[in-house]
Amino acid sequence: MIGTFPNKAAIVAAARSLPASDSASVAAATSHDADLTKPAGALARLEDCIRHLAGWQQQPVPRLDTVAILIFAGNHGVTTRGVSAYPAEVTVQMVANFERGGAAINQLAKLHGATLSVMPLDLASPTEDFTTAPAMGEVAFLDAINRGAAAVPASADLVILGEMGIGNTTAAAALAAALYGGDAASWVGPGTGVAGSALAAKITAVDTALSLHGDAMRDDPLEALRRVGGRELAALFGAVLAARHNRIPVLLDGFVVGAAVAVLAKLADGGLSHCLAGHASAEPGHRRLLEALKLQPLLDLGMRLGEGSGAAVALGVLKAAVACHAGMATFSSAGVSNKS
Repeated sequence: MIGTFPNKAAIVAAARSLPASDSASVAAATSHDADLTKPAGALARLEDCIRHLAGWQQQPVPRLDTVAILIFAGNHGVTTRGVSAYPAEVTVQMVANFERGGAAINQLAKLHGATLSVMPLDLASPTEDFTTAPAMGEVAFLDAINRGAAAVPASADLVILGEMGIGNTTAAAALAAALYGGDAASWVGPGTGVAGSALAAKITAVDTALSLHGDAMRDDPLEALRRVGGRELAALFGAVLAARHNRIPVLLDGFVVGAAVAVLAKLADGGLSHCLAGHASAEPGHRRLLEALKLQPLLDLGMRLGEGSGAAVALGVLKAAVACHAGMATFSSAGVSNKS
């Protein structure tokens, strides 16, 4: 368990004291799997998923009875640079749509019996335009991280992370470039569907931010998040850190979520070992980011909606894995001969 972070030093300390997966539960799950009525390895990545869930839930037969989908929403000052196909007020409107149950993620949460929590983060006060100043001051930055950490229910079997924020693929591209190198063109994609002059404006905004903040962000992942991220990205980072300290496995959504949690990967070797990538987004930078994080997505459906939707679809894969592992007969109980 972790409490409130009073400063960046406390966050770094938490990132350097991460609990590990329970190897005994992984071994027990592997042993149980070997006795199920199927050839060894026949369920392929479903078996990998079981070992992952078992180790973090610390039980050989994992459960997905309580799945928490957390969506963090934030507004970005960089939208004044014309980087999105939609105006900033759409963030507020979409949060209202979530609350009314009208978005894709509402339907997917209902399908899987997952709880859905939507947390708007000071939407009336966008972050600063990061082409001219750091996106967040220290107080706002720490507040967003702490709110993200506090949102993680300690009783969850699995957490799915999602986001909403017009302009946040621009922030994600800037953050990914700050963490892993490269210029804006190698990370920026269409996001909400921009092309032509809007895409050029997006690339220019990211390159300008990298030039302005580059020295301050070098070798300091938290400072990169503060300077070119956003409130929802900071909250996502806080949530993935809290989930790790609670030993809760996490299913990640797309590019924005990936960029936010990559900060933990940079702060600690194996920082994201409790995470699975739900899908590969159509946003081109996401594939590059997944490769950098050494995460293999469960699905590749060309999705680019955000709001946790790709991860929520991938939840069906995890539920299939758990159903087989928990419900299949063993060779002895079914009276089926095992291989000699």
